[in-house]
Amino acid sequence: MKKRLRWILPLAAIVLLAGGFLLYTAQYYHADADAKAALVSDGAVQVAQTDYGWFFDGFSEDSALIFYPGGKVEATAYAPLCRLLARSGFDVCLVEMPLRLAMFGQNKASSIMASMDYAHWYIAGHSLGGVFASSYAAEHAQALDGVLLLASYPTKQLGDGLKTLLIYGSEDAVLNREKYQESLQYVPEHATQYVIAGGNHAQFGSYGAQAGDGAALISRLQQMEETVRVICERILDQNPEKTIDS
Repeated sequence: MKKRLRWILPLAAIVLLAGGFLLYTAQYYHADADAKAALVSDGAVQVAQTDYGWFFDGFSEDSALIFYPGGKVEATAYAPLCRLLARSGFDVCLVEMPLRLAMFGQNKASSIMASMDYAHWYIAGHSLGGVFASSYAAEHAQALDGVLLLASYPTKQLGDGLKTLLIYGSEDAVLNREKYQESLQYVPEHATQYVIAGGNHAQFGSYGAQAGDGAALISRLQQMEETVRVICERILDQNPEKTIDS
């Protein structure tokens, strides 16, 4: 009996931990109706479901952006932002992560880049997705032109050759500001920080309010459009007003 208990008790603990983790990941933020509408192709952007997630094919012929979603957020919640980006200078690869956690799919960018032919590659992520996008960028700097972090921060040193942009909202109450400030030691000297006045944490996506977040003082569309404008100006060195239909 004692010998049996030696392996039964550890096994039971593992089962309980696994069950708790699966329960934790089963509770997540769902994409709303606006996000689902943004998955429909039109004359400006063709949207296709792929083996890694979704591809937003805009007018770009040489620049592509790989986007990692925030933790426990349905990937399609970022379709509106990806659609705006695709109308503004990037083709966009929106990545669906295992269990909606980028920690389990950090290296998915490698297979995406290997399967497509673009001269310039960028990686981006929101919140937890940004942390793992930046980790990938730190380890694969030679394959990328830049990294864009939305309400997020790096935990590893980013190469000087990477264009680096960090954006967050002034009303964001989810982003850990202390860790964000500490993380600035990992960004290149030429990195740009940008604060969206009135923006919050959740409005980079389209999944409703997020627990613990501050109330936004601007609309979700305003926050996304300002995000895309800043990305175009600081990363692509272009005037987005020529390409974005408001």
